[in-house]
Amino acid sequence: MASSGINGTLSLKRFLLRSEVLRLYRDMLRTLKRIPSQDQRKDLQQWIRTDFDNNKHHTEEAAIKMMITKGRMSLKELEQSLDLVT
Repeated sequence: MASSGINGTLSLKRFLLRSEVLRLYRDMLRTLKRIPSQDQRKDLQQWIRTDFDNNKHHTEEAAIKMMITKGRMSLKELEQSLDLVT
């Protein structure tokens, strides 16, 4: 997300969205710790990092919210799959 404001500060909305994105990213990485295979864990970690990097140019609030929702659904699916395996 691009900064807005004269001093490069984020607006409150942008700050809150950024916080949500970072929380989602950390939650995904924490969930990966439950994957027994280190190779699969690394592959998924790289996929997550790439996905976040590929979408960091978005600045429109609606698009960011949609991607957060999609990310939460993906995280929930991953957690459910891990619950079935373990």
